[in-house]
Amino acid sequence: MASIRELHHQLVTKQRSAVEIATAAIDRVEQLEPKLRSFLCTTPTQALEQARLVDAKIAAGEEIGLLAGIPIALKENMCTQGIATTCGSKILEGFVPPYESTVTQKLKDLGAVSLGKTNLDEFAMGSSTENSAYQVTANPWDLERVPGGSSGGSAAAVAGSECVVSLGSDTGGSIRQPASFCGVVGLKPTYGLVSRFGLVAYASSLDQIGPFARTVEDAAILLEAIVGYDPKDSTSLKVETPKYSQLLTPDLPKGLKIGIITETFGEGLDPQVAESVRQSIKHFRSLGAEIQEISCPRFRYGLPTYYVIAPSEASANLARYDGVKYGFRAEADNLMSMYTKTRAAGFGAEVKRRIMLGTYALSAGYYDAYYLKAQKVRTLIKQDFEAAFSQVDILITPTAPTTAFKAGEKTADPLSMYLSDLMTIPVNLAGLPGISIPCGFDDKGMPIGLQLISNVLREDLLLQVAHVYEQSTTWHTRSPQL
Repeated sequence: MASIRELHHQLVTKQRSAVEIATAAIDRVEQLEPKLRSFLCTTPTQALEQARLVDAKIAAGEEIGLLAGIPIALKENMCTQGIATTCGSKILEGFVPPYESTVTQKLKDLGAVSLGKTNLDEFAMGSSTENSAYQVTANPWDLERVPGGSSGGSAAAVAGSECVVSLGSDTGGSIRQPASFCGVVGLKPTYGLVSRFGLVAYASSLDQIGPFARTVEDAAILLEAIVGYDPKDSTSLKVETPKYSQLLTPDLPKGLKIGIITETFGEGLDPQVAESVRQSIKHFRSLGAEIQEISCPRFRYGLPTYYVIAPSEASANLARYDGVKYGFRAEADNLMSMYTKTRAAGFGAEVKRRIMLGTYALSAGYYDAYYLKAQKVRTLIKQDFEAAFSQVDILITPTAPTTAFKAGEKTADPLSMYLSDLMTIPVNLAGLPGISIPCGFDDKGMPIGLQLISNVLREDLLLQVAHVYEQSTTWHTRSPQL
């Protein structure tokens, strides 16, 4: 599938109509879905309606934006008015939001053509998209392997060329890790840069919406469209944002300093992943970057810190699903029994596990020992990053310790599943932006991702450095044979 700029050019020069582009995308989704299962629901009728509006604008001689007529997909934890939003959970089966989330409204206003809603781990809790209550999404590079999670459907849809770009959400790596597993670009923006209004909350101090794309430029264009202050979101940042896609140049900024986080090259890292990342570091050096090793001593405490903070916030956020006002309700004789039965039948095993972990951590007598301590460690992790950015401009790590594993391989061992997010979690805890870009393949032909991290609100620099790497290598040009 062509890039956003290529499709935009075809539209404005009338080589193709928006309806033709949308129809081709809808046909591809229909053809591939039996194999990939990326989508929980498709919306072909609405997609064609949106495409017709774009064609009418072009026919009337009106100017259209870059995203007008571009086929996109949305993770199914973003509220879309009149279209089901289940978060991959039985407890929200059949729930149709009465309002639109800020990001999806922005894309609608720009004329983007939404093909449907993508599969995810239930309530975005997971690293493999196997925790969805409805289906397991396949990795386009090997249908027996997972696409990563929790935004596995969004990553697989882009990798399989079912759409041009998609949106995911990232609480502890849920955009970057699937991007790594599926060989695409995935960006988690600075916390507060993109509105969370209408994003169904998992852990409110960590959740952030971001783009998936096949190229850094496409990711930059989509990011431009969704950033901005939103009075409906109390954590939204009131800051000026640049036109990220216009800042992409063929060369690295003069005197760029890149830091390698030494703690990310320890045990548990697949040797092939380590080798690909080391080759990428050599490549950056050849492009003129200054490379140095940086220690973030508290980096390894990210995982235990996250698994206290995120479940604690989930325990509070998911208390609203009780069968009273919306979603699934179990039949029972009295209110208390209805609550219990609804939640027992409505939530999956992983969600229950995290609710119980969080409720325990917040309970009287344990709050100080767990939750409060985790918040203090979070501050220390943030300070490590601040110290690192006083010496370098960009930090590099592998995105994930391994490439995509086989479906079912880790479902019985939650801890080994949690380790998939080892490299990505500290970035969320510090509220920083991070991007995963393809940097190689292992001997099974599975993609390897490179994670770049920048300081708060330096998406401009992050995208620029990622773009130069991408354009001077060929990893992004490969696509799975489906």
